[in-house]
Amino acid sequence: MASPRPRPQVMRLTDAAAMRIKDILGKAEKPIAGVRVGVKNGGCAGMSYTMEYADSVRPHDEVVEDKGVKLLIDPKAVLFLLGTEMDFKVEKLTAGFVFNNPNQTSACGCGESVALTPASEDTAEAH
Repeated sequence: MASPRPRPQVMRLTDAAAMRIKDILGKAEKPIAGVRVGVKNGGCAGMSYTMEYADSVRPHDEVVEDKGVKLLIDPKAVLFLLGTEMDFKVEKLTAGFVFNNPNQTSACGCGESVALTPASEDTAEAH
């Protein structure tokens, strides 16, 4: 009997992103189960990334633990986020989370929205 193939990790964090999330969660006023990450329709390029505190894990969340941080991936976003690396960048006038996503086909000029194509089964196997 063949053993099941391990599932690919949907997302991974850079050290900078993990440190920033740990710092933010360390200052939270109530217990946080993790950071929920997803995508939503909107913006001039079609979609945008979402992040929010999660009080609990939902039954269909994809749970990713990386570098001591728990990410809860909205099940509707898994194929859009597969293979994504989340980073935290500090620049001269801005600081924020950046998604390096192989499924992103374009982005708007303001950087607030992106065009995403769902990953195929072949892409999922490569990760």
